[in-house]
Amino acid sequence: MTYFQKITGTKCYLSPCVTADAEQWTRWLNDLEVAIPLGDEAYELITQTNQENTIKEITADGNKVFTIVDRETDQPIGRCLLFFINSVDRRAMMGIFIGEKQYWNQGYGTEATQLLLDYAFNLLNLNRVELGVFAFNQRGIQAYKKAGFKEIGIRHQFRWIGGQAFDMVMMDILADEFKSPYVKPILERILS
Repeated sequence: MTYFQKITGTKCYLSPCVTADAEQWTRWLNDLEVAIPLGDEAYELITQTNQENTIKEITADGNKVFTIVDRETDQPIGRCLLFFINSVDRRAMMGIFIGEKQYWNQGYGTEATQLLLDYAFNLLNLNRVELGVFAFNQRGIQAYKKAGFKEIGIRHQFRWIGGQAFDMVMMDILADEFKSPYVKPILERILS
């Protein structure tokens, strides 16, 4: 599979998602260690066919979906997306996961989040990006805080898993709170 560097960091890059990514998504989302922190994916039946259909649907709906690719090996390691994009109010929701567990806790999630935010704020011209993360997902919360997100609220007892209720932490970041590490330096080189 060939991936294309739409926006590139030092560890990884974001490549436009294609239907062939469905096989990876299926493997990742059937792994409960990956799926439980995400939410619906843990209880949904995930097949390659429904993931192919999902990719077609979410890209047709105008969502911006990327495969996160390790820069050194060109191996796909996860997925991120902007959805519920509202160009009038200049806001969107985001989601991300690293599916290849050997890449966990190495900064890939933080960098991919920053790449997606740079795309959102400096190419789509959005002003606000928000997300929801389960309170037990401390690794995710720390990555989001490192990328500049702030907590804005709690949805109490939002999801029941294994007989336990878990809160959803709502977070957001505004364009003026984000410093472009990738897009603006490229623009400066083009303009000079």
